[in-house]
Amino acid sequence: MNERFFPYYINPLTDFGFAKIFFDELNKDLLIDFLNEIIPEPDKIVDLQYQPTIFHGELEGDRKTIFDIFCTNEKKEFFIVEIQRAKQPYFRDRSLYYASRPIQNQATKGKWDFHLKAVYFVGILDFILFDEINDDSNHYLEYVQLIRQRTGTLYSKKLKFAFVELPKFLKTVTDLRTNTDRWLFCLRNLSRLDSRPSAVQGAYF
Repeated sequence: MNERFFPYYINPLTDFGFAKIFFDELNKDLLIDFLNEIIPEPDKIVDLQYQPTIFHGELEGDRKTIFDIFCTNEKKEFFIVEIQRAKQPYFRDRSLYYASRPIQNQATKGKWDFHLKAVYFVGILDFILFDEINDDSNHYLEYVQLIRQRTGTLYSKKLKFAFVELPKFLKTVTDLRTNTDRWLFCLRNLSRLDSRPSAVQGAYF
């Protein structure tokens, strides 16, 4: 049997594989564990509720937006998770556009004080997004927030971006030390494995 065409495990980097693993009520604990590894403290998730992934525009001719995964946590905060294999020239713009949809949708009719629930955008990328400077440190997790340019202090906690650049994750089985390591190793290598490595252990694996 040719493993290239008949992989033993599902490929989580395809739309089908990603949805099968993470966008399923029966596997909700997998998504919670994964996001808790990617999103830093103190924003740990206790529970998630899946939400419709299609956002329709206000007008009939407006473009609709389709997320890979859209959900809310126990604090009614929003999480958008996108898997992207091919490099897109305007993926940063796309992430901003996607994150703006649940922000705009929070507006209520009548009197409103503009108090917003936080929106998290998580991009799992099979390409390198942050390549504007030479960086040999292999930082495969990148976080983006709104800050004041003069002071470098946080402007708002309500919009947060987390990007996983899988090509920068170069750890092999012998290098896996943390749960984050195991998740990223599986995302990048699962479809090429024919058995579970001894280093990939734990309830969620």
